[in-house]
Amino acid sequence: MVPVPAFVSIFPAPPRAPRLHAGGGGNSVNREEFRKSLVAEGVDDILAARAVEAADKAVSIWEMQVIDFCRPPEVATMTRVLGRVADLSITCDGGFPQAERQRVFFSRALDYAVDEEDAGKERGGYLAAISVEGNFIFDRATHRDFLGALLGTGIAREKVGDILLQGERGAHVVVAPDVAEYVMLSLAAVRSVPVKNKPIALADLGVRPPVTKEMQSVEASMRLDAVASAGMGMSRSKLKDMIEGGDVLVNWKEITSANAQLKGGDIVTIRGKGRLEVNEVETTSKGKFRVKMTKFV
Repeated sequence: MVPVPAFVSIFPAPPRAPRLHAGGGGNSVNREEFRKSLVAEGVDDILAARAVEAADKAVSIWEMQVIDFCRPPEVATMTRVLGRVADLSITCDGGFPQAERQRVFFSRALDYAVDEEDAGKERGGYLAAISVEGNFIFDRATHRDFLGALLGTGIAREKVGDILLQGERGAHVVVAPDVAEYVMLSLAAVRSVPVKNKPIALADLGVRPPVTKEMQSVEASMRLDAVASAGMGMSRSKLKDMIEGGDVLVNWKEITSANAQLKGGDIVTIRGKGRLEVNEVETTSKGKFRVKMTKFV
């Protein structure tokens, strides 16, 4: 069998461990050990089992394997844990560079460089884009409205990638190709608005360029409410209410404690407000914290 070229991973390569064999030797991954490691770090048991099986097959039979759309923390955890498997290359794709929900691809790692453009085209075969069009001038639909309508057709959440709102015109949706035709035939309305659906190229997705602002603040502590309120330009009391209400996520995990401690590299998401990335943290001569941040709106 001709080996399938591995993709160049977009994640930093973690330290590699010797390949672990399942029972009787061979090239397979120790599935149970890796599954338990993924579950221990918050990955759903079923998803963990699918990821480990895909990694095992990719290494053992030299064929690329792909699993459905995953959330950012799941992608990061799988990359870190399964990245220890020798000869395994992991990459992900959600249809456009800023995509949050992405499909994860497992391949046999090779010792020679591969063309990332060709690899990207092959990954694109596992993604489909749909334009959901309607007249939303008087009845603006939210991300939650579109997602609810999509899931109302009977498809599973993991078959749906990012949903890109297009204002009064509707939305663009990334889905797994095996459900694309079904969605276009089944999705008749979003809220009270009738919609028409058509396939579009991934290159035609209406992706809004990210708007960022660099800033820094000096804080007495690295508490979530202190740092995030400074970065987002909100009052500390209002942000605390949002934290306690479940509207604030750190590294895509819901945090309900205002005194949770942040560190460099953390990403804070505030529903309906935007996202904040903590870039660098320095300690001043007075023992305070100079925090450099990037705000995404």
